[in-house]
Amino acid sequence: MAERHTFGDSLAPITCHAWNRDKTQIALSPNNHEIHIYRRDGNDWKLIDVLNQHDLRVMGIDWGHNTNRIVTCASDRNAYVWTQSEDGKWKPTLVLLRINRAATCVKWSPLENKFAVGSGARLISVCYFESENDWWVSKHIKKPIRSTITSLDWHPNNVLLCAGSTDYKVRIFSAYIKDIEDQPSPTPWGNRMPLGQLMAEFRNTSSGGGWIHSVSFSSDGNRVCWVGHDSAINIGDANNGNKVVTIKTEFLPFLACEWISPNNIIVAGHSCIPLIYTFDGQKLSLAAKLDHTQKKDSTGMSAMKIFQSLDRNLKTDNSDNFLESIHQNAITSIRLFKGDKNNCSKVSTSGVDGQMVIWDLSSNLSKSMQGLRL
Repeated sequence: MAERHTFGDSLAPITCHAWNRDKTQIALSPNNHEIHIYRRDGNDWKLIDVLNQHDLRVMGIDWGHNTNRIVTCASDRNAYVWTQSEDGKWKPTLVLLRINRAATCVKWSPLENKFAVGSGARLISVCYFESENDWWVSKHIKKPIRSTITSLDWHPNNVLLCAGSTDYKVRIFSAYIKDIEDQPSPTPWGNRMPLGQLMAEFRNTSSGGGWIHSVSFSSDGNRVCWVGHDSAINIGDANNGNKVVTIKTEFLPFLACEWISPNNIIVAGHSCIPLIYTFDGQKLSLAAKLDHTQKKDSTGMSAMKIFQSLDRNLKTDNSDNFLESIHQNAITSIRLFKGDKNNCSKVSTSGVDGQMVIWDLSSNLSKSMQGLRL
């Protein structure tokens, strides 16, 4: 079951989106330098504010549920923390990122006392508020990063940070800021955690590898999932000697992944359909396709084979321009809508077709859990 939503008069691609705490408001970027904030009114959406401090395309948005602060980053090499004033308007505070390339992704830490920004400057800016000077400052994680950071996710302990990059690598760093937090406790990823300490490194090697598009820590922080441009799904397990389990799929490359239970992952991307995969500790297997409107091609060809056939025959499009799926173009973002990584019952997706879709996972999750018990 899915709810389809569009915003405004045009179907401009949605670069990224984020929800407020009670899911009554959404912040999204329509593939430009602006952030639009909508409030839900029944089945309609009312535009209540436009945040236009950035000069170039917004690349990342995250909305802190505890502090009600929004953090954004963009290709203009800047990040802003937005706080809401008494009149309801959002006011920006510039963050001192100290980078010379585009900011590509941003994520609040679980306690929301800091956030991380990835960039094309081959580094991660870990940002925190310096109360003495009343501004947001950053410390850099550099080595051994040698390429653009494409995706970030925080460990539930508020210290470890997972980063995916265009050098086919997934790395877990310590993002410990001694000025604002206590000494971290040991984890299965390691015990010593000064800022920038490399705790683990994985190479995306299936079928020659590919750029990392998305990373996600599990609810307990002991597993990390990632997807790249090779159409594979990977899990690294700290409790099993950092062993990597990989499944090479028949689908087009995935652009987003997220844990929705201790043993279930949702992925989506260029095939336009969200998929749930189950991990039993040894292998990954497809548990459910959320979009049941998708019909099998009469030729029996997979999406990847159709794409290769079009390319080989120098065709620019298919004779049928309408996809028999809810999303009509690539899904670029997945957000948890109801629940958390330990038990999520609804997620939202947005993509290049300008749609935001809310998916009910309840029935699909119960079926996959029954399969695990069997």
